[in-house]
Amino acid sequence: MMFAVAASSPLSPALGEPEGQTSITGRIVVRVESTNAAAMRAPAPIRWIEKNGPKCVTANQLAGAIVNGADSVDLVLKGGSRVRAQLDNDCAALGYYGGFYLKTASDGQVCANRDTIRTRAGDSCSIGKFKKLIAKMEKQRKP
Repeated sequence: MMFAVAASSPLSPALGEPEGQTSITGRIVVRVESTNAAAMRAPAPIRWIEKNGPKCVTANQLAGAIVNGADSVDLVLKGGSRVRAQLDNDCAALGYYGGFYLKTASDGQVCANRDTIRTRAGDSCSIGKFKKLIAKMEKQRKP
């Protein structure tokens, strides 16, 4: 990482020196210590359990999204909770371009059986229903 710091010296009336600029360039080196693989344990995998979900999700509560495949998208809400948007039909181009668009109605909600997800390729995919996702931690196996 490179950075530059600029500092100006004040005008010295006694010496009549003009104001100048000093440029300092440096480098930051981050040391990462290695450890053996046995000492580092992967976190326990999370399995998501689907429960009945809301009919609508408030758009300003959306924090992110994870494309699961051609038939669903997990919407991550502010605060960390998740809702799965199950699509009425396969949306093949959904994960291809790494994103999609949601257009909300005037009520600020994204609703099942009303709103659609638009892929960046131009496809339109109807949201059939929402499922609330509950995290269930898997037991970690000992090596």
